[in-house]
Amino acid sequence: MLFAGIDVGSLTAEAVVTEDGTIVASARMNVLPNPVDSAREVLKRLLVDSSIDKNLIRYTVSTGYGREQIQQVGLAQENVSEISCHGKGAFHLAPQVRTVIDIGGQDAKVIKLNERGELVDFIMNDKCAAGTGHFLEVMCRALDVTLDELGPLSQGARRPAQMSNRCSIYVETEVIHYLQRGVSKADVAAGINRAMAERVLALARRVKVEKQVMMTGGVAKNSAVKAELENMLQTKTVAINVDPQLIGAYGAAMFAREAGGAR
Repeated sequence: MLFAGIDVGSLTAEAVVTEDGTIVASARMNVLPNPVDSAREVLKRLLVDSSIDKNLIRYTVSTGYGREQIQQVGLAQENVSEISCHGKGAFHLAPQVRTVIDIGGQDAKVIKLNERGELVDFIMNDKCAAGTGHFLEVMCRALDVTLDELGPLSQGARRPAQMSNRCSIYVETEVIHYLQRGVSKADVAAGINRAMAERVLALARRVKVEKQVMMTGGVAKNSAVKAELENMLQTKTVAINVDPQLIGAYGAAMFAREAGGAR
């Protein structure tokens, strides 16, 4: 039986279809202005690319922004919070996981699970963009590099720049000043990635991180932020063979599987 999950975030939308708990098809795209339109389009792309008949999908769960509206228009039978979905997805991929660090475009979350994969505690960042994917986007514009380039660029750093401010606006000003003084892009990039990791660490410490740790969301693809966090937490994060941006949608599909009667 096939089950689907749709996750519409602040910057990207994802959809997955699973069979027996395994992802058999997925799609990801930049969001449209309306979350319902995003959900409809990302699901359409998945179905077209995979040639899956929509009528074969037994149950669908939506999550993320506008998840209630997505259910109301009939694209999903149920909606579940993104916190629960990231926890569910991470646990199904790696049952040893006890802490999930999800860093998305507009927020960051630290989720704690028990040995049964149940949510026992969580914390989200405040309204400040620092510690989110948006922070990295702003810094990339200042550096004139892409998000994909930011992590690898840090590898060439000799003396990472120190970012003394917490606010994204002021950090952007710091970045510009460093570049004007001739500091290399690699050193500035390393400073940005370290600052990002420090902000997430401060959040994580408020729920007392327990090993094993998994990173999900788009920022999990930034190798430098991941390495900095691992160093600060003194632990290696759990490796997965699934795109970390799909974990929310995958968790939604796992909820769909349970609601649809699969065992």
